[in-house]
Amino acid sequence: MIPRRCILGVPVCITIFFLQGSKAVADAPMGSGLWLCQPAPRCGDQVYDPLQHCCSDDTILPLNRTRQCGPNCTFWPCLELCCPESFGPKRFVVKLKVLGTQSQCPSSPISRICPS
Repeated sequence: MIPRRCILGVPVCITIFFLQGSKAVADAPMGSGLWLCQPAPRCGDQVYDPLQHCCSDDTILPLNRTRQCGPNCTFWPCLELCCPESFGPKRFVVKLKVLGTQSQCPSSPISRICPS
């Protein structure tokens, strides 16, 4: 007499074999929909789309948002930092944010000096 587990195991193995060769899974488009295995970017406790927004000081901003840097200058907070100069007359410098790091004024490269 053949054990019951063997009798049930054969159809399961055959089904798995045929499903692996099936084209239904292989023809699925790779770029469609969300990839659930990748963590979504978060800003504080909210999720955001990095193609449309950024996280600046725990606030979600549109990528094209500008802000004032000193009296005569604007900057993009998603891409730049507004840094007041601590020496000499009060002036402001716009510096680039470096991707993948916590950008800070002393270590970031200068984008431009704001007019006084």
